Amino acid sequence: MKTKALSVLKKVFGYDDFRPMQLDIVLSVASGKDTLALLPTGGGKSICFQVPALMQEGICIVVSPLIALMKDQVDNLRKRGVLATAIYSGMRKREIDTTLDNCIYGNYKFLYVSPERLKSDLFIERFKRMKVSMVAIDEAHCISQWGYDFRPPYLEIAALREYHPKVPFIALTASATMQVKADIMEKLELKDPAVFVKSFSRKNLSYAVRKAENKLEKAIEILQKVSGSAIVYVRSRKATKELAQALYRLGVSATFYHAGLEKALREQRQMDWKNNKVRVIVATNAFGMGIDKPDVRIVIHVDLPENLENYYQEAGRAGRDEWKAFAVLIYHDKDLDVLVERAEQSYPPIDFIKRVYQSLANYYRIAVGSSLMVSYDFDITAFTNTYNLDLLLTYNALKILQGEALVELSEGYYSPSTFHFLIGQSRLYEYQIAHAALDPVIKVLLRMYGGELFSEYLKIREDKLASVLNIPEKEVVKLLERMDNLDIAAYNKKKDQPQVTFLTHRHDAGRLPLNTKRIAERRDTSVEKAKAMVGYVTNFQTCRTQQLLAYFGEVTDEQCGVCDVCLERKKAANAPSYLEQAREKLIQTLADGDAFTYQELLAKAKLSTTDEYAVNLLRTMEDEGQIVSLADGRIKINN
Repeated sequence: MKTKALSVLKKVFGYDDFRPMQLDIVLSVASGKDTLALLPTGGGKSICFQVPALMQEGICIVVSPLIALMKDQVDNLRKRGVLATAIYSGMRKREIDTTLDNCIYGNYKFLYVSPERLKSDLFIERFKRMKVSMVAIDEAHCISQWGYDFRPPYLEIAALREYHPKVPFIALTASATMQVKADIMEKLELKDPAVFVKSFSRKNLSYAVRKAENKLEKAIEILQKVSGSAIVYVRSRKATKELAQALYRLGVSATFYHAGLEKALREQRQMDWKNNKVRVIVATNAFGMGIDKPDVRIVIHVDLPENLENYYQEAGRAGRDEWKAFAVLIYHDKDLDVLVERAEQSYPPIDFIKRVYQSLANYYRIAVGSSLMVSYDFDITAFTNTYNLDLLLTYNALKILQGEALVELSEGYYSPSTFHFLIGQSRLYEYQIAHAALDPVIKVLLRMYGGELFSEYLKIREDKLASVLNIPEKEVVKLLERMDNLDIAAYNKKKDQPQVTFLTHRHDAGRLPLNTKRIAERRDTSVEKAKAMVGYVTNFQTCRTQQLLAYFGEVTDEQCGVCDVCLERKKAANAPSYLEQAREKLIQTLADGDAFTYQELLAKAKLSTTDEYAVNLLRTMEDEGQIVSLADGRIKINN
């Protein structure tokens, strides 16, 4: 079995060997055992279910909550010659119908499914008839209400066992506390599972926390000290642009990225950064998921993440190549109070949640009992302006409605246009004769995309069709829409906007089935996690790695030796020799008689402005008469 696993790894993915623990996980699930794998960010979770699925007959069902990641993995598998497909919010019923049929009758190896789809009759009836090799549950922490991203539809996953009782389950996550780990095994009904937990320790990653009044200035100082590719995380879209522009003005190669940008621009900036044409990308926290860039040397957080799970995942995008890397979190005191307050405010009053739900129904004119699994383009600013709703409270209310499996809010993601002929070739020929205007576009479609258009939905490019036909793109769209209206074909136009999907038939807002007890518990959990984040930021006595490991239930006496706490401890132990070296650096810098501001002097002497030893040394040198402060505050040598 090991030989077969290595053969698949080499042939399909191009790797000569597995990473630590991957092979054991692969062999466990390939042998038919339920398996739980906790691998840190960058640990290669997808290989752990993709390889064993390719070693066996049948299709692997992959449950994932992240549409963008589902689409990326499907695209990557198809590029490697593996048949994979996905079902997610925003797809029309007949497209889902065709996709599921292909999973029964075609030679598909992977079906990615969002958890909301699992309990639909449409999915269940087809699932029963599929030859399933295994069920993989990605982001498995979503099954626990004690986790940081609870999704009630994950609780439906165990019900799949009824239809294929002998099929093994593999649950994967990058960050789970002991409580969440136990919850995963219980809620998924894992039977005598093989459990693999890779240490959360990242020996090449140096964690640091820096307090600063001017966070922009501090971020720039850090980027000037550490060379190489970098990610700077901020909370708002506006801040991504402001910080990137500030860096660019100072000569740092930087750009910004957020979900509100046009798809082509997002892709271009991501590729420029991945290919090291741009050094720094300033982004909101969604950036980085599924992006395989191993040589990121530093990740800086200018705003505090909501919890340690998020921080660990985001910081962990640095140094995946196992070379030295840095994760620096910058804060000032008011951030700590704001973080806890924000956690408390992230659960608005129940009446407000119901009001948002009713406003959504009014906005899209949805009648009670309709719109099951229907998706709508969603502009939250226009929506809140229409109903005079507070934007942040509304966003939080929508997240709760999602947590209660009533609606799903998808951030802006790109979904290309798809096309599929609904009739056979002979009937299509009849339509070409009867509708002469459609004949040219049908011929070009068949020439460009081939006979597969009759069996499945294929991605198409309207601009390319327009170029071949030598007509405007909007005319191509009209012709495709006409075929859709005539039921000759199914045409789904591309999407690049956030979507809101009703996961149930629309309820009467007054009788909205909200689990108020669970919502209250989730609020308390959110506040506790924010306090744990504050505890990490303000703890300058315990090794950073030890703090993170303890949070995830991993206890160790070993200190990392490279975080800010460990380095400060080493510096204190070697204070006499360190101070002697620092004094020499300062004297050499001032030797020519030039005067410098406090910041300039320390920077030129290559000493940190937050180094208490260096700051105290300057006071001592002034007391001793070695240096003097001028009237304008600058410092010079005392000749």
